[in-house]
Amino acid sequence: VINVNLTGAFNVLKSAAPLMAAEGYGRIVNITSINGMRGKFGQANYASAKAGLIGLTKTAAREFGRKGVTVNAVAPGMVMTEMAMQLPEEILEKARSEGVVPNLATPEDIAYGVLFLLSEGAGLITGEVLRVDGGQYI
Repeated sequence: VINVNLTGAFNVLKSAAPLMAAEGYGRIVNITSINGMRGKFGQANYASAKAGLIGLTKTAAREFGRKGVTVNAVAPGMVMTEMAMQLPEEILEKARSEGVVPNLATPEDIAYGVLFLLSEGAGLITGEVLRVDGGQYI
């Protein structure tokens, strides 16, 4: 879990960010999780990896911002993927009850957050974590 979620992202960033910096422009968006911000019972490895990814995002934003590269993260809550749809209904209901919006996110909802952070309109946003969670974190 740590190798994929943190080390993998680190290796991609380590390769891509210098190339973007050399061009004077770039956008990097990491995918973390609200569980990296709040922890999650029984998911120490996952939550730790996602928390580390937030630290990586903020550090890289500081390191590459003056070179025209923004680095941000999107933190989904529960997302209704095919895998999530296989979960028992009581787990899905618990996730719904955590949020203030009655629906759980779709993959498209997460993509919209990423697209915003990649856009010209987000040019002054860097080092941020955009939660796309229907209020599960608050």
